[in-house]
Amino acid sequence: MTTAREIMHVGATCIQENETLEAAARTMNELDVGVLPICGPDDRLHGIITDRDIVVKCLAKGKDPKTMPAGQLEQGKPITIDADADAGQVLRTMEEHKIRRLPVIDNHRLVGMISEADLARRLPDEQVGHFVEAVCATA
Repeated sequence: MTTAREIMHVGATCIQENETLEAAARTMNELDVGVLPICGPDDRLHGIITDRDIVVKCLAKGKDPKTMPAGQLEQGKPITIDADADAGQVLRTMEEHKIRRLPVIDNHRLVGMISEADLARRLPDEQVGHFVEAVCATA
């Protein structure tokens, strides 16, 4: 049985809630990623921010990414998966919520992220194909 821990990319760089969207964009650029977890002062996951969020919810609305804090884009409790969940649970969660990135939690702490690329590298083609149809394909 393949688990979320075996599928995930280990570690994830968090941006703090009070850091600006400009800092988030810079970090995304440095890490060559399109998503960052948002963590609070307790170092626990509070949300997720994407490069698209910065464009659509800040820039397109005429707001200033140099002053807007990342925490302002948090949208309720993020969807997560336990590190010991099996691959079927991972796929069901991502399909049900139509998400392409999934934070992995162990003992209430963020330990990694699962992306489409992680699924493609670690799961059988049939499972990945079903995921693509369910989440990525447009109707």
